[in-house]
Amino acid sequence: MKLTSSSFLDGARIPEAFAFGKLDPKTHIALSQNRNPDLAWADVPSGTRSLVLICRDYDVPSRPDDVNQEGRVIPASLPRVDFYHWVLVDLDPKSGPIRPGEFSDGVTARGKKGPDGPRATRQGSNDYTTWFASDQDMSGEYFGYDGPCPPWNDTIVHHYVFTLYALDLDRCPVTGVFKGPDVLAAIRGHVLAEAEITGIYSLNPKVKS
Repeated sequence: MKLTSSSFLDGARIPEAFAFGKLDPKTHIALSQNRNPDLAWADVPSGTRSLVLICRDYDVPSRPDDVNQEGRVIPASLPRVDFYHWVLVDLDPKSGPIRPGEFSDGVTARGKKGPDGPRATRQGSNDYTTWFASDQDMSGEYFGYDGPCPPWNDTIVHHYVFTLYALDLDRCPVTGVFKGPDVLAAIRGHVLAEAEITGIYSLNPKVKS
């Protein structure tokens, strides 16, 4: 199975149009267009009944102490954890490629509605839900796609992995509000094939991306 995008090449920088945040010379970060990239799949195995799509950043700092703090940097040596940007289930493998901006087009304060999504899909709660939990203006449940916005003072480039899973199930066995780890646990033993594409992104002008 193959997963491709015309929005960015595998291993290349994700354009800021598909990011949650973009570089601002004065404030470090400004809100970006936050559009989902286009994604197309091929060579789906026989017997595939639905698809699951997950996007995660595996370079997120494990401690928030220095994140976006003036006069500080986040060292490359700091242990990193996953941050889920998109959890999409019940996607019909015959429905055709995902179009740019089809699932997200702009930043929605307090999060987009869910879990019901376009094309009779369901979308999980992404990790901006936790990130903005204490923000008076932005707190809420963030469903669907919300793109990259790594710390502007991080010393490493962040990697965003889009993984497509072909399932032998019509419907992913999760209910209510679900997150990335919930889906990964639920589809164990039901994955016929998987494919991925990775983009990189940084908001630190000193970091090459």
